Amino acid sequence: MIGYIYILFTLVLTSYGQLILKWRIDLHGAFPEQFKSQMLYLGKALLDPYIISSFISALLASLTWMAALTKFKLSHAYPFMSLSFLLVLIFSYLLFKEPLTTGKVTGVMLIIIGLYFSSR
Repeated sequence: MIGYIYILFTLVLTSYGQLILKWRIDLHGAFPEQFKSQMLYLGKALLDPYIISSFISALLASLTWMAALTKFKLSHAYPFMSLSFLLVLIFSYLLFKEPLTTGKVTGVMLIIIGLYFSSR
């Protein structure tokens, strides 16, 4: 059971990082075209505490993933990472008002069906 908890933490931390990056990058605006402006943009973004937290979540996700891999074969554990598509789809709809289309919902449902069969 603990192995599945490690996978769950990996999923949550990974999804958190992606959602935070989207939120903060949207606030920082479009990526500039000129090199000097790009460097300033990146420097400012990299000092954003929320973006830093997304990098920390990626590190923590890597650690929980390592722990999960001590409990399962990779071919069993890795398909569960596809659940991040579901989490990001739901939260991007709720937080960013991104469209929830039939194609996206169908695609995620197919992923979940595939996860069911691949985890057996």
